[in-house]
Amino acid sequence: MPELPDVEGFREVLRSCAQGRVIRRVDVRDPGVLHGVSARGLRDALEGRRITGTRRHGKWLLARTGGPTLALHFGMTGLLLRAHPDDPPEPHDRVLFTLARDRQLRYRDQRKLQGLWLAHDDSDVVRLLAHQGPDALTVDRAEFETALAAHRGHVKAVLIDQSVLAGLGNLLADEILWRARLRPATPANTLTEPERRRLYTQMRRTLRPAVTAGRVPPRPGWLTGHRDSPDPHCPRCGTALRRSRVGGRTTVWCPGCQGQANGDGKEGEA
Repeated sequence: MPELPDVEGFREVLRSCAQGRVIRRVDVRDPGVLHGVSARGLRDALEGRRITGTRRHGKWLLARTGGPTLALHFGMTGLLLRAHPDDPPEPHDRVLFTLARDRQLRYRDQRKLQGLWLAHDDSDVVRLLAHQGPDALTVDRAEFETALAAHRGHVKAVLIDQSVLAGLGNLLADEILWRARLRPATPANTLTEPERRRLYTQMRRTLRPAVTAGRVPPRPGWLTGHRDSPDPHCPRCGTALRRSRVGGRTTVWCPGCQGQANGDGKEGEA
């Protein structure tokens, strides 16, 4: 699933390929990815418009034109790719944006769980993002700690709740909790101030290299580098990793160095 680092990478694709350029043609190959706008409406709104700026908030990517704003969400399998207009479309290329004779943006998505929206003005953008929490890359520590303290759910579930904190997904949450040595099923509102501070610090330390990589990198010293091994062990203490269900999501954690949950800490095996 694309998470904050992936979408930041898509923002760079959008910026480098399209910013300052005019959208010459919009080809909607599958209107099933459009929300609140028809294929003709999208073409009429965007063809001839110049991409003037880009913005990411959480897992949302915005392309501004000085008029309407194109909003993209990548769901579980979405991608934004640069291509040549003469390249044959792939089966899951849903919308193509031609910018010049030699450059094209393609929104590709296999499962079509999210898609594209058109915001006609800034108030539409505000409404579209109204239920998003602060962005995980820019939230300050005080706001982060206040949000955690206000929720009784398991800390893993709170971290991936986009209305609390926008941008974190399953891989990032597991990585951050492992680095902070916190058990995923710990109730968020029982974390101590030092634990909340440590969690914020490790979130920042995880996001910086992940954004640079454009993904959550499966490095040898990261939990992500071991979670899909046939016999996964913690790269820090060597304990066999466990898989559990927390907040309805498969969660990988180390019972050896992630401590004991506050409260009952019940976790069902995946």
